[in-house]
Amino acid sequence: MVRVKVTRNYQITIPVFIRERVGLRVGDYVEVYVDDKDRIIVEKVRVMRKTLRLGRDLSPEEIEELVERGFRRSL
Repeated sequence: MVRVKVTRNYQITIPVFIRERVGLRVGDYVEVYVDDKDRIIVEKVRVMRKTLRLGRDLSPEEIEELVERGFRRSL
């Protein structure tokens, strides 16, 4: 266990040894919730990314469109 301080913007820093242990990287998402004992739980979100098997090469424009579509779905 390690103690961290809540900033005036209600942010905390996750210590490096915890980030490394769970494989947390910049851009990853976490879920935050409170359990029945009023404990704050932070869990790394494990997202399964879809893969495409189109049987052909994609153009840069097609790749951009697929990325944009995926981004819009994640919001």
